[in-house]
Amino acid sequence: MQPVPTISIVTLFLNADIVVKGVLVLLLVASVWSWAVILDKLWRLGAVSRSARVHEARAAMARSPAELWTQSAEAGDPAGQVLIAGLEENAIEVSPNSETVGERRERVERAMRLVLNGELRRLETHLPFLATLGSAAPFIGLFGTVWGIMRSFAGIAAANNTSLAVVAPGIAEALFATAMGLAAAIPAVVAYNKFTVELGRLAGRMQALIGRPGGLLSPAAGA
Repeated sequence: MQPVPTISIVTLFLNADIVVKGVLVLLLVASVWSWAVILDKLWRLGAVSRSARVHEARAAMARSPAELWTQSAEAGDPAGQVLIAGLEENAIEVSPNSETVGERRERVERAMRLVLNGELRRLETHLPFLATLGSAAPFIGLFGTVWGIMRSFAGIAAANNTSLAVVAPGIAEALFATAMGLAAAIPAVVAYNKFTVELGRLAGRMQALIGRPGGLLSPAAGA
């Protein structure tokens, strides 16, 4: 009994058509880049979430604007940046009769929200790439599969042989492109949905965090 031949990934790639090879290389590069984005976002969002919890606890216990001051002004600390923006805006001197306490609070909270929007946009960097890869990768792989099957059928017609030994390698090469497309798309879609939900939760927590400093800062300024 003859041993059943095995088809390795390397063999499939080397025997593939130049177009299919291009598709496979494109999907491989996109998949590696997507995993780099996923790991980076997991680390950044974890750090931002931990920082937000620290600032939330500090804001909950604060009884005066001075207690809200933080030296945490790194670019990777959105909560600290938002609080500092409010404190800096509150420190701007205006004439006593030019604005009410409510207007001062609105101005402070507006400055904090502007910084928050900028920080959220920074955290959303590369997320469109994950969304695009998740939707486009299966179709790119399908294109490689269709092209590979067309080439296989042309080879079968030229060889005038329809045995499984002749048909199977070409079909396997073609289907490998679809598998690569799915392998690139599935993690990208799952990660994109997860990060979108996490950013929405973070935005809600930051909005609540803005309300606390605004309530402490503006009355103190108007007093």
